[in-house]
Amino acid sequence: MRIYEELFIVRPNATEEEVDQAVEQIRQVVTEAKGTVDKVEKWGVRKLAYRVRKHEDGYYVLVQFSAPPDAVKEIERRLRVSDVVIKYLTVRIDGKLKRLEKKRKEREKRAARKPAPVGPVPGVPAAEEVMAKAEGEASK
Repeated sequence: MRIYEELFIVRPNATEEEVDQAVEQIRQVVTEAKGTVDKVEKWGVRKLAYRVRKHEDGYYVLVQFSAPPDAVKEIERRLRVSDVVIKYLTVRIDGKLKRLEKKRKEREKRAARKPAPVGPVPGVPAAEEVMAKAEGEASK
């Protein structure tokens, strides 16, 4: 299973039931394909960067899910024919998560290879001791 993020924009005048119905359609397609819906975030109405289908605002919804690629095709098909959805974007993020995990492991490996921090060297006075001794001689 691959991990995807589906961001879609719903008409700003759509009711909460219509938004929930669009999310439920995605959830249904994913579960039928034996996938899982990991996260659903409703961002609310925001201003669009440019006009889309004569709308300047849109209701943003983000859905993160794990599913096979054929489920993604079905989700995109349903969003394309939906009257409520004005724009959508699907991004596969498992590759990104793998890269981040690999970088984290490399960092931990480098940290484990680094020698322990060096403490004071025996027989050599610390900087504070040298300064105190110099001040003592200067006051004489």
